Amino acid sequence: MAVLPIVEVPNPILRKKTKRVTSIDSSVKKLVANMRETLHAEQGRVGLAAPQVGVSLRITVICLPDDEETGEKSEDIVLINGEIVKKKGERIVTEGCLSIPGYFGEISRAESVTAKGLDINGKAIRIKGEGLLSQALEHEIDHLDGVLYVDHLESQEKLHKLEPEDGTKEQAPEGNI
Repeated sequence: MAVLPIVEVPNPILRKKTKRVTSIDSSVKKLVANMRETLHAEQGRVGLAAPQVGVSLRITVICLPDDEETGEKSEDIVLINGEIVKKKGERIVTEGCLSIPGYFGEISRAESVTAKGLDINGKAIRIKGEGLLSQALEHEIDHLDGVLYVDHLESQEKLHKLEPEDGTKEQAPEGNI
């Protein structure tokens, strides 16, 4: 497996609606494995969509942080041909993106969402999420539709530049997608 390079704005692939996966073959499984490895290499990040690694397919990988209270490990969620089918509530969140390095913004996201799609084996799945999972599902599925979190900003004043804490590396806010 390999860590893939992250595509950054203004690359036009980030603004294109992605193509549906018609067959989950070995090339799709290899892409998913590489996306997982890429996401895990980006410590503290929660999700990755195929356009962020230069592939215009409806594939996302989400890995929530481990539960510190229970010690429970988080499993990767693979969602192929994902789409949001239900949203409930509204909340303001702080969000960043691997494809827009150095910035984060305050935007509105749903309190909970339900998404549907296929798992890595082609089985139909529905995922209900609240909190960070809800946010990650919305963020990553937005990528599949050519939408970036900055498109949800009320105003440019809600976009902030990351400031390094020690002068060496930028520090992303908690829950950074």
